[in-house]
Amino acid sequence: MTHTAILMAAPNGARKTHADHPNLPVSIAETVDEAARCHAAGATILHAHVRGDQGEHVLDPARYRQLFAAMEEAVPGMLLQMTTEAVGRYTPSEQADCVYALTPRLISMAVREMAGEGADLALATEFYHWSRERGVHVQHIVYDGADLERLFVLQEQGVVPQGRLCALFVLGRYLENRESVPSDIDPFLDARGERPLDWFVCAFGSHEHDCALSAIHRGGHARVGFENNLLRPDGSQARYTADQVTALREAAEADGVRIADTTQAAELLGVALP
Repeated sequence: MTHTAILMAAPNGARKTHADHPNLPVSIAETVDEAARCHAAGATILHAHVRGDQGEHVLDPARYRQLFAAMEEAVPGMLLQMTTEAVGRYTPSEQADCVYALTPRLISMAVREMAGEGADLALATEFYHWSRERGVHVQHIVYDGADLERLFVLQEQGVVPQGRLCALFVLGRYLENRESVPSDIDPFLDARGERPLDWFVCAFGSHEHDCALSAIHRGGHARVGFENNLLRPDGSQARYTADQVTALREAAEADGVRIADTTQAAELLGVALP
């Protein structure tokens, strides 16, 4: 059976600014414009960050509401995944409170931030079960095979509810300036074993495209964009994140992969559409 792959766009992240790339979206208007380009290029999910008045990373419910409303008007056919990334600024309780204030359809949450060693597992249990009960799709961010193993243990312990899990495998490291390569996927799949899992890959550096395409060919899904990499597959600077989405879609389709539309992406992830 031909694999159907979901493409997610991550156009800004928490750290980069216009100084890194003039077309990296910082404002809500810029983010929505880029989302529209990425959706036209084949991405059905936007991984969304919002910024404060000085361009800094914020978990601000009011700003997220503005983004949600603008996306609904300009790109109603695109799913929106809200980040809960701490970036050293937010506690697990503050991360959870932002989600509680919004009840978004999709979020990403790092296992080691909400439920790592020494974490308040009562808080984590409340958060994960609240999310499941309200239909909030949680993509669990894992940075290595040990994080993924911990996710499965947390589910066995009842901290994470039973049911199919979704994870984002993060290849490479931002702060260490370590570029990723396709073989970085192997430890994650070894940790997964035969357990059911919806999984995506994001990759730092110039091999982002190769890593994303490898993930798709191995039965996963892919996230690309300026959050992790500013280059096209040929090494030249991309003009927009949408350029990277287009290149990945074209390469995957040339290899016989089907790219999911929004309805198919929602069905594959078990996300309810309005």
